[in-house]
Amino acid sequence: MKEKIYTLINAQGKTYKSPIPGMLGGYKRSKLYGRLDCPAALRAIAKGGYVKHRVFFIDEQTAIAAGYRPCAVCMSEKYAEWKAKHKK
Repeated sequence: MKEKIYTLINAQGKTYKSPIPGMLGGYKRSKLYGRLDCPAALRAIAKGGYVKHRVFFIDEQTAIAAGYRPCAVCMSEKYAEWKAKHKK
């Protein structure tokens, strides 16, 4: 049986192949990341959007290192912390 291979994003923002699926999903155009079961992401996917620009991360540290921010919907506490640090 052939092992499934996943495409993930590393800390430098580059794609790589992995036998381990990503734990977090992201949206490349807005540079945000969140849970795979995020209601906002699932709604966008159901409407036919988002998928073309969807990316995956092995963990949160990698998403942050790649320059992505937490989702305001599914990671509201982490988003509030991020927003407080990035106020202009």
